[in-house]
Amino acid sequence: MKRTATTLAGSLMALAASVSFAQADKLTLYCSAQEDWCQLMARSFEDATGIDVNMTRKSSGETFAQIRAESSNPKGDVWWGGTGDPHLQAAEEGLTAEYLSPMRDQLHDWAISQAESAGNRTIGIYSGALGYGFNTDLLTANNLPEPSCWKDLLKPEYKGHVQMANPNSSGTAYTTLASMVQIFGEDEGFDFMKGLHANINQYTKSGSAPIKAAGRGENTIGIVFMHDAVKQAVSGFPIKVVAPCEGTGYEIGSMSIIDGARNMDEAKKFYDWALSTDAQNLALQVNAFQVPSNKGAQTSESAPDMSQIKLIDYDFKKYGSSDERKRLLQKWDEDVSTLPQ
Repeated sequence: MKRTATTLAGSLMALAASVSFAQADKLTLYCSAQEDWCQLMARSFEDATGIDVNMTRKSSGETFAQIRAESSNPKGDVWWGGTGDPHLQAAEEGLTAEYLSPMRDQLHDWAISQAESAGNRTIGIYSGALGYGFNTDLLTANNLPEPSCWKDLLKPEYKGHVQMANPNSSGTAYTTLASMVQIFGEDEGFDFMKGLHANINQYTKSGSAPIKAAGRGENTIGIVFMHDAVKQAVSGFPIKVVAPCEGTGYEIGSMSIIDGARNMDEAKKFYDWALSTDAQNLALQVNAFQVPSNKGAQTSESAPDMSQIKLIDYDFKKYGSSDERKRLLQKWDEDVSTLPQ
C-alpha cells in the first residue's frame, strides 16, 4: 500500500512537471510582416528550439490596438515586424518591456538607435524605403503617363487609379502621412493628402495590399514600401517600382516584447534568435527585400539600394510618439477622409 502511494505520488509529480514544462515551452507571437515571412519565422523558431509558437498576423496598426486593448491581461509575448512608429508608441505607453539582448553588438547602428530612442523597449530588425509601384500593363491600357514623383499622383488623370492603406490600421500608410508632413511641411503635406484622396479608389487595411492588387491587375498604382513592390515584380507581375523624386520616408521595422508576457523566457529566446544572422537570412526564402539589421545577414540583390534613394531625415522619435501620432491621425480623419471623392 505504501509502495502504491509512493508510486502514485511520484507519477503525479512527474505529470505536474510535464504539464509545467509543456506550458513553459510555448510562445504567442504577434506578427506584422508579410504572411509567408511570419509563418516561416514561427515554424523555424519551433524547429530551432522545440518551443511551440502560436502566431497571429495583423497589420502593425491593428496589432498595436490589440496590445493596448489587452494591456490589463496581456495575451501576446512578442510583437515582431511592422513599422517602427507604433512600436515606439507602444514603448512610450509602457505596453512593451525593456530588454537588452546579447545580440546587440551584431546590429547596425540604426537598429540600436531605434532601441535607445525607446528606452530599449523595441529594436530595429529591418529597414525599407517608402515609395510606390504601378502596373505597367494597366498604365498603358489607360493611356496614362509614368509617374515619377509624389506630386504626379495628384494629377486628375490618375483619379480612381491609386490605392493606399488607411493610416489608422496600417503602419505603411501612417509612415506615408508622416513622410508627407516632413517632406512638404504640415499645411502642404495635408493639402497633398487631400489631393491624393480625390484619386484614391480604396483605402485598404493592410499596407502591402495596394501593390498586391496592382500585381493582380485590380489596381494601377499602389503606395507601399518599395520592397513590397519589388516582391511583386520579382514574382513575375508587371510592376515597376518608383522612388519618388522629392525624396521619401523610410521605416525601421521593429520587434518588441510585450510587457507582462506570460512566457517571458521564451519571448527573450525568440528575441535573441530573431536578431541572429540565420534568422534574418530567412527573409530571402520568401522574397522579403528589406535590409536586415544584423550586419552579417544577407541582403538580396533585388532589394532597393538605400544608398541610391533620396531619403529624408525621418524623425522617428517625434512621429512615433503617442501624442503626435494621435494628432496626425485625428487630423487625417477629420480633414481628409471625410472629403468627397
